[in-house]
Amino acid sequence: MHGTSTATAGQALAPPSWEDLVTTALLGTDRRPWAPAAPGREAPVALLDAAAVATLRRRAGLRPGPAAQRPEPAPEDPRPALPGAAARRLALLLADRSGGGGGGRRGSAPDLMELLPQWLAAANARGFAAPPQALPALLDAARGRTDLRPAALAFAGPRALWLARLNPDWRFALRSAPGGGATLPDPEDDEAVQRLWQEGLFAERVALLSALRARTPGPARELLTATWATERAEDRLMFLDTLRTGLSAGDEPFLEQALGDRSRNVRATAAELLSALPGSALAARMAVRATACVAVDHMGSRPTIVVEAPLECDPDMERDGVAAKPPTGRGERSWWLGQLVEAAPLGTWPGRLGGRTPEQIVALPVADGWQGELHAAWCRAAVRQRDAAWSRALLGAPSAPEAGGPGAVSLAERAKLLATLGHKERAEWVAGFIATHGLSEAFQLLGVCDVPWGAPLGRAVVDALNIARDAGSYPWSFSGVMGLAERCLDPAEAARLDGLLAVPDEREDASPGAGGYWAEAFQRLVSTLRLRAAMTAELSGSGPSGVGAQPPDAAG
Repeated sequence: MHGTSTATAGQALAPPSWEDLVTTALLGTDRRPWAPAAPGREAPVALLDAAAVATLRRRAGLRPGPAAQRPEPAPEDPRPALPGAAARRLALLLADRSGGGGGGRRGSAPDLMELLPQWLAAANARGFAAPPQALPALLDAARGRTDLRPAALAFAGPRALWLARLNPDWRFALRSAPGGGATLPDPEDDEAVQRLWQEGLFAERVALLSALRARTPGPARELLTATWATERAEDRLMFLDTLRTGLSAGDEPFLEQALGDRSRNVRATAAELLSALPGSALAARMAVRATACVAVDHMGSRPTIVVEAPLECDPDMERDGVAAKPPTGRGERSWWLGQLVEAAPLGTWPGRLGGRTPEQIVALPVADGWQGELHAAWCRAAVRQRDAAWSRALLGAPSAPEAGGPGAVSLAERAKLLATLGHKERAEWVAGFIATHGLSEAFQLLGVCDVPWGAPLGRAVVDALNIARDAGSYPWSFSGVMGLAERCLDPAEAARLDGLLAVPDEREDASPGAGGYWAEAFQRLVSTLRLRAAMTAELSGSGPSGVGAQPPDAAG
């Protein structure tokens, strides 16, 4: 008996294991009695007492782990700080993460989140640095909207990349930055450039080549030439694409060599780049082939363009980038013809077609139904060669029936042709289009116009919106154009819009509630324009100094 009592006493003194405590607590002392309970103490209370003692013992017995390595200090941002009012405005824009552009009626208040891209563009143009305290919210906003990332990361600067290395939620910033956020060497440091080119990751090498190409196109091409034969096909394609920057006649020998590449995509890209050089040997070869297919026939009542499409796609044509197999639904001969005409220098055609100007050429009738194919190829050539004269001819007058130029068979093609013109001419053409045809097809065309819109274009858009309102048109069909106007209309137009803020008398055939919607939409437009004016003033250091200060109507 004495031996048994001693063993029991020893067991009572031994501390219970943590696993026993947890198991008993989970099962309950009724199902698993707690043996170490002291006389007079209820088992649940004794269990909690024992758990408290065990917890203290566990904490006191922990050994300190090795100290983590401290992160490197955040890099300095040498750019000037934002004016105080502009910094407060940024905080307000970033706080309005929900935006106001969801479905349904948007009310009359400006959509602050939609103004953030413009604010960032203006801040970047002035060279300001982001306030350190705004960086987390700025990165969160860019994570949720990919369209914000380029401007947001440029504004956030090097400290954003420093933060992104510490927070997995912001790793997108490293992927979005050139070279994955790596610091590129000084282009003058030839040794460092060569080392990164030979040893760097793919993203770093693309970023390096792009940076060098923008600064010194020739040495960048020579860097690529030195390792071209050993690069993977998919890498060669990406590297070749960087030559679009600073493309010149000096690139022709290298691109001619790339025409013999074993990768079809590499060959096609090399051919496309060569065809963008009107003086290249490939462009001359394409001109010979294309002009053999197109001529002027003077036998009829008026000169007419006649087309004889190629009968075959020979190996030399394929080497020069002509794809032999057409897409589904396209005839082979028309497919080959389009590629030849697209790649031929546009300067070839006046001499071939009787010394006519581009306008006179595209005005000629084309026999046997070839006009669409021929003019569409000329459109692609004008875009590729950035030829404004041919773009004007192919666009035609904006007031033409359906605003259809001779070769512009779709809004997307018209938008591409417009992009080859200067900003002022582009805006004037679109203003003429809207004045004649309204806004129903203008959305894509407005997207290629410079911001803020010039006075003629802005007036044309506002007048067309007013006409649509007075006509009782279904208001929601113009919400996209109204959203563009909020972002692109010159803020100076706000005063001219005050007369449109009242609810108009609704016509009997108008959509129910249309008048109220139009009044809200114009109120939001005016408020947004005034808010944009305030933002510009704040970034210039001349805005209101109060926290969150806005013009009277800015909050809607």
